[in-house]
Amino acid sequence: MKYVHIGINVTNLEASIAFYSKVFGVSPIKVEPTYSKFLLEQPGLNFTLNVKDEVNGNQVNHFGFQVETQEEIDHHKQRLEQEGFFAREERDTTCCYALQDKFWITDPDGNEWEFFYTKADSEVQSEGCCVDI
Repeated sequence: MKYVHIGINVTNLEASIAFYSKVFGVSPIKVEPTYSKFLLEQPGLNFTLNVKDEVNGNQVNHFGFQVETQEEIDHHKQRLEQEGFFAREERDTTCCYALQDKFWITDPDGNEWEFFYTKADSEVQSEGCCVDI
């Protein structure tokens, strides 16, 4: 397998293309009136935007990128804040049975994106982890 594919529904294709172009650091490889496709080599991701008249709530909990170092977290957070995004940061938080540093950003339709670095495994899940974001 080369690519993981994720397709999400969006209400404003232009705003979503602008958002994801900044997040991914690349432009889409295909843009149609109701569709856009990004193809990322690292990580191997085929990510599509599909226009719908209405998007009712967040149909998934969240999306995320796991990185390998604290420096990567800091780099992506700084890069996205320079693009004008508000990044909600969490340091030394226990989530998903792991001790993590992370930050969150939100796309134009309310989908949450997590960038996280796992420092160590944990014996506990933690109340409220990855819910009601």
